Amino acid sequence: MPPADLDRLAGLGVQVRHDLALATLTTLRLGGPAATVLTCPDTAAVVAAVRACDAVGEPVLLLGGGSNLVVGDEAVDRTVVVLRNDEVVLATDGATAGAGTDWDTLVARTVAAGLGGLECLSGIPGSTGATPVQNVGAYGVEVADVLAQVRLLDRATGEVRWAPPAELGLGYRSSALKQADTAVVLAVRFSLSADGLSRPVTYSELCRTLDVEPGARVAVAAVREAVLALRRCKGMVLDAADHDSWSAGSFFTNPVVGQVPPGYEGPSYPGAGGVKLSAGWLIEHAGFHRGHPGPDATARLSTRHTLALTNRGGASTAALLSLAREVRDGVDAVFGVRLEPEPVLVGCAL
Repeated sequence: MPPADLDRLAGLGVQVRHDLALATLTTLRLGGPAATVLTCPDTAAVVAAVRACDAVGEPVLLLGGGSNLVVGDEAVDRTVVVLRNDEVVLATDGATAGAGTDWDTLVARTVAAGLGGLECLSGIPGSTGATPVQNVGAYGVEVADVLAQVRLLDRATGEVRWAPPAELGLGYRSSALKQADTAVVLAVRFSLSADGLSRPVTYSELCRTLDVEPGARVAVAAVREAVLALRRCKGMVLDAADHDSWSAGSFFTNPVVGQVPPGYEGPSYPGAGGVKLSAGWLIEHAGFHRGHPGPDATARLSTRHTLALTNRGGASTAALLSLAREVRDGVDAVFGVRLEPEPVLVGCAL
């Protein structure tokens, strides 16, 4: 990007850094250096930075919390735009948050305000803007269930507008936004309930933890605490001292297949066009257990959750992807089911 453009962005409050290792910005603590990193403090700065890059044909990597991202070890061949626009507005019927808002901070604020809908998504790392892109979900709830509108920057026209969920092609851990880079999420609006009660609790593990029947609605604070406890037991709440949380969350999506394969005895659920299987069950029963391949490896399966691939300190992206290939190919060999990665891969491939 021309120096004059960088100076103009700096005048808008954008922090301009050069040759910054993206390992410092991802929850995996992995990723090579980027020549230019633009950290944007508000929505106007995000729009200006993306428009400036697009005007000169500069490839862009949008980065929020860095929690659903695997970045290669080599230098990143694009300008990184970091979203830190974290304004939040709470209302009696919902919440609106800037794309750079820390997701769990938003969830905590809605729960404290007695707003129901996001509590089952507590403890998920990352930014609010990424949640509709990935259609984030956990414990029986996904963003599509509570999404009202998404504010988008159209990169082709420069237009900024609010878009309804129907335009976003939301599916299991996917959306039209994930499949293309034609728009940037600037803010997200959620429809929430004001009675202090959760969405109906349907996930069996959470029902057991709360000691309620499926379909019960529970005080939002109680659901949040239960979800956080369950996630901590699996190393799925960020903690710098806990290497099990040095991950990109669940590395593989639960596969949807036409029919249950021979030998599969794990949980199954209705899926779009088929049956959804448990990726964690498949991994473990293909012979990959927690902590695989062992204590000397820098990249291992979590010691508490087989779906997470973790950096034990000193790992490389190459080592992590080698482990991912081993697991993927092992499950395919045993069950004939090919697992697909959930995080976005940049500068690398599985």
